[in-house]
Amino acid sequence: MKGITLKNLEKICNGTLHYAEKAPDAFDKEAACVVIDSRLIEKDGIFIATKGEKVDGHSFIGQVFEKGALGVVCEKLPEEPCGPCILVEDSFKALTAIATFYRQQLDCRIVGITGSVGKTSTKELIASVLRSGIETYATEGNFNNEIGVPLTILKIRKQHKMAVVEMGINHFGEMSRLTAVVKPDIAVLTNIGECHLEALGDRDGVLKAKTEIFEGLKENAAVIVNGMDDKLCTIGEVAGRAPIRYALLPEGCADGKAVDYSAQIKKSGEMQGSQVTIFGPEGLRFDVTVPLPGRHMVLNALAATAVGRLAGLSVEQIRSGIESVRIVAGRGRLIKCSGYNVIDDCYNANPTSVKASIDVLCTEFATGRTAILGDMFELGTQEKELHAAVGRYAKEKGVARLIAVGALSKNMADAYGTGVEYYESTDALLEALQGLDLTGQNVLVKASHGMHFEKVVAALTETNGGN
Repeated sequence: MKGITLKNLEKICNGTLHYAEKAPDAFDKEAACVVIDSRLIEKDGIFIATKGEKVDGHSFIGQVFEKGALGVVCEKLPEEPCGPCILVEDSFKALTAIATFYRQQLDCRIVGITGSVGKTSTKELIASVLRSGIETYATEGNFNNEIGVPLTILKIRKQHKMAVVEMGINHFGEMSRLTAVVKPDIAVLTNIGECHLEALGDRDGVLKAKTEIFEGLKENAAVIVNGMDDKLCTIGEVAGRAPIRYALLPEGCADGKAVDYSAQIKKSGEMQGSQVTIFGPEGLRFDVTVPLPGRHMVLNALAATAVGRLAGLSVEQIRSGIESVRIVAGRGRLIKCSGYNVIDDCYNANPTSVKASIDVLCTEFATGRTAILGDMFELGTQEKELHAAVGRYAKEKGVARLIAVGALSKNMADAYGTGVEYYESTDALLEALQGLDLTGQNVLVKASHGMHFEKVVAALTETNGGN
């Protein structure tokens, strides 16, 4: 890792090096990796010891040196001087400082992705497109917060010419701090929805928090925004340049502004995605199959197309990348079981994303529309009404059977009305699940992560031949 030496880390972290005599030749040696999980340490790697809710990484300092660690960054020194340790006041601040320094050493263009809905799917589509012609690294799993983003930066290596970094926030100021680390060459904003309202207030607050990404962009960076989002359409210029906008035809931009990339959906198959024609600047036009279901996935594919063109990829490479993308577990994956289907969209939820998932359910399936929906968190003073609005939306769109779960979702159940099935908790639903007749149903499963609906998906699929 370029520049990641004990000598540099001591300065970067504003720390003090101890026990250097244990490895006198290690001071100027570049590290193989930087990790906070002792299980991931490699020979000549740097371990940052952090204190978690259940585990204190300082307990594993001796073990990482036994595995060949180059050094350790820590808040307290081990009792036994087993190897070079840099003592710091705050290990997490040290992690951010190291990642910020390392980003400056990288000869790599970075795409930063944010938005209320669709960050992960858009990340996967962009990464798939870029990998069709460029060595690319992308955020793994849900490493998109103030710990995950620095760790993602620290996984980029010299062979990577591009990286795709997902950036999630729930408070003002977080995106500013993330952007200072990432320094994106390209920023992609998917949409502005009703999420994290407890801290951000309303959609205008969400827009303000998300657009903090503009504060730390690289010089001459490009900005790509969803032209169908009414809030993102208020963005005129960023650093003197108009954003690149994308939208579906015939709807077009929310405020009538011209779009750079657009798509026309030709037809859809049952949860098989969409056949679309993509249009772009300079007469660009090509047909492609977007293998993920829902019109929002077509929008995400447009964002990926824009990034691909900025990266210099051909139409053939972009088409190949879009068509080879694979869906991530918990984010709209169709699981065929014995007698019914499960749409596993359980990873997280807010009103905007739940409505989008309901749209997919009701567009892709003519019958058997069942939704198991749970509480959505961090919605502030509007939480009851926002849950009720989802219940009304489900009824209006044609969800034939709603199973609502959780204290907040009682509002959803009441708004849906006749025929709703309600359970006070996830555990209560799990107890009743074996007795529910789901034959012939297409079952959408979605709630905030804290509802642990992955247990619901597991119960629905493990005993019913899910694959």
